[in-house]
Amino acid sequence: MKHLFSLLVALLVAAASHAQGVLQFEKDLHDFGNVPEGTMATYEFKFKNTGNQPVIIANVQASCGCTTPDWTKTPVMPGKSGIVKAVYSSAGRPGIFNKTVTVTSNAAAPSTVLTIKGNVLNKDQIKATLTPAQLAQGPKLTLDRASHDFGKMEAGQTPSARFTVKNTGKQDLILSAVQSQCYCVGYKAAPAPIKPGQSATVELVYNQRKLGQQQEVVTLTSNDMHGDTKLTLKATVVQDLNAGSMVKESGASVPFK
Repeated sequence: MKHLFSLLVALLVAAASHAQGVLQFEKDLHDFGNVPEGTMATYEFKFKNTGNQPVIIANVQASCGCTTPDWTKTPVMPGKSGIVKAVYSSAGRPGIFNKTVTVTSNAAAPSTVLTIKGNVLNKDQIKATLTPAQLAQGPKLTLDRASHDFGKMEAGQTPSARFTVKNTGKQDLILSAVQSQCYCVGYKAAPAPIKPGQSATVELVYNQRKLGQQQEVVTLTSNDMHGDTKLTLKATVVQDLNAGSMVKESGASVPFK
């Protein structure tokens, strides 16, 4: 009887040790191939829990800041599926890329490495492969104006300027990154795709701390293969808008300090 009890305990311990979730990914490598610069290359790695216990993904860590991961946050029950999404920002990163995301969970294999790779082509490279007819079938970005003057502003303020963007092309227009030499211009909110023939208002936030007359050339990157769109932001940046700007001293105008 004692031997039978010991055997039963051993069987229960063995069963408990095998009670684990298992992350079974459909694949662990995705090749995007050629990616137009400026787009957000996105892929969802799908998995199934083929074990006998729930799987909880604790974290997904990307190998670089250019790759943003997301994943199924709720417990994945046995037999159910989930996803790990990897998003690669290609703006300003032409050339070949090979990045990983590491999935950490309570599954039988606590760590799984997924890989995304591809080749980012700039617009000149892509345009060279397109016929005039193919180019004409793409999106086309048109701005309502090419510049905005904020006038006088205080250093550290973040005023915004609204521009109307119209898609005069034949496919959805997707705006991606905002580029500037000062790294002080960005979208207030991520723009949604703009349908052919439609217009949308985009708001640019300006955060300039350098004093004096400022002029920034800003590039709006998109999937418009005709070329990137440029605009100019101007401002006169002062230390304090509330201080008197000028006083008379010896008959000459000088900055008030």
